[in-house]
Amino acid sequence: MEKKPKSTLRTKDQFIEALSTMKRNIYYDGEKIDRTDELQMHCINTIGLTYDEAAKPENADFMLARSHLTGNTINRFTHIHQNTEDLHKKQDMTRFLCCKVGGCIQRCMGIDAVNGIYNVSYEADKANNGETAYHENFKKWLTRFQNEDLIGCCAQTDVKGDRMLRPADQPDPDVYVRIKEKRSDGIIVSGCKLHISEASVADEILVVPTRALRKSDKDYAAAFAVPADHDGVKQVVTIHNFRPRKHFPRGFMPGLTDSYVIFEDCFVPWDRVFLCGEYQHGGILALLFALFHRHSYSGCKPAIGDVLLGTAALAAEVNNIQKAEHVREKFAEIILTTELGYAAGYTASDLGKPEVYIPGVGFVPYGPGSYIPNSIYCNVGRCLTGEAVYREQEILCDISGGISATFPHEKDFVNPETKDLLLKYTKRNPNMPVEDQAQFWRYLGDLLCSATGGILNVGGYHGGGSPVMEQIAITTQYDIESRKDIVRHLAGMSPREKKK
Repeated sequence: MEKKPKSTLRTKDQFIEALSTMKRNIYYDGEKIDRTDELQMHCINTIGLTYDEAAKPENADFMLARSHLTGNTINRFTHIHQNTEDLHKKQDMTRFLCCKVGGCIQRCMGIDAVNGIYNVSYEADKANNGETAYHENFKKWLTRFQNEDLIGCCAQTDVKGDRMLRPADQPDPDVYVRIKEKRSDGIIVSGCKLHISEASVADEILVVPTRALRKSDKDYAAAFAVPADHDGVKQVVTIHNFRPRKHFPRGFMPGLTDSYVIFEDCFVPWDRVFLCGEYQHGGILALLFALFHRHSYSGCKPAIGDVLLGTAALAAEVNNIQKAEHVREKFAEIILTTELGYAAGYTASDLGKPEVYIPGVGFVPYGPGSYIPNSIYCNVGRCLTGEAVYREQEILCDISGGISATFPHEKDFVNPETKDLLLKYTKRNPNMPVEDQAQFWRYLGDLLCSATGGILNVGGYHGGGSPVMEQIAITTQYDIESRKDIVRHLAGMSPREKKK
């Protein structure tokens, strides 16, 4: 009789309790704050949904997985993809959860980082002929990560300083996170990672390189994990909350945070180091994390497309113009972008293999056998949907008109001197309760006219890699020469000379 797998899931309350016990190393607006500060609770509630929904039996198929390390039942956000089905389910889980919160669920940073490091640590050990134990160290760390159902963020983006200079050529060596010293018991690192989503509410920070590296850049080839409140780590956080509601609350109030994660002569023990100076692998790890993260984007951006389509359709209904031809055309535009992005991600899942694309070589076997999504389709989906962000906001603005920018404040709708007048003069569709119309305009104002709405648009455009990065990946990895050969034949030209 097969032994029933052990469940290792934790609850949202346990997640919050763990945050409350962590050391204070977070700075916000000039003050040091607790992780469970009221300002962070919207973000905590957003991520907390990943625990609440995983506990529901009807979500078990796509939100839970069986660990290939322990056989335990784990949250899929801590899982290593073992087949194409795992990739499909990660994409669908992401779309499902992002629809629940109306935007970014944030926890994908952890799953994308662990899948990247899992493969690269294995290849680095193999290249080092067994002289390093990066992969075994990572598997031990990962077992705890899975068993305790932890939140991991990925710190990849460096400050970068002068964008025209490579890491080792910078006047200030700390503008890329670097290995400052190697000791018998670990390494000392220094530098700063920025734009790091949910670092202020994470249990663990996973650090990976941000770019391809030369031999002279070997001190910047570092991958490791530290607790988010580790000695030598400071976070300066920006907190993205919508304007608070007192009288007319939203159905769900999301929140996000981003941190500058600063390492000040931070000690990392060897059992938490997964790459240390192997510059040849630094660039591959940077690309692999980005690849997995762009695959996650093919779940979250379609979810945001679902929300935007619903928002556009409700704006048209409130304005009573839902049957207008130009409105239908705009609906179609949102649907096309949404479902093409999802289809690209689904294809990337379906074509996933334990392979990685090496420029000039093609796809080659890589890692210990876990599945990596197809690079072309990950990048196509991310680029297509990322470039559409501001066009989609234009569509919402066009259909809704100017009311979201000038809609009166909440208290004016409870003031007896103005309440009835405002309900009278904000009513548009006679077949919809005017209170619902007012609630919709408040919601749309959050998306179109708030500071947080603007930040979300920048994140939608640049998060996971700016479109130019996907364009570079697509054009350098796509087989353009074979397409030229097709046209050479059709045009009656001489065949291309094959390289010897």
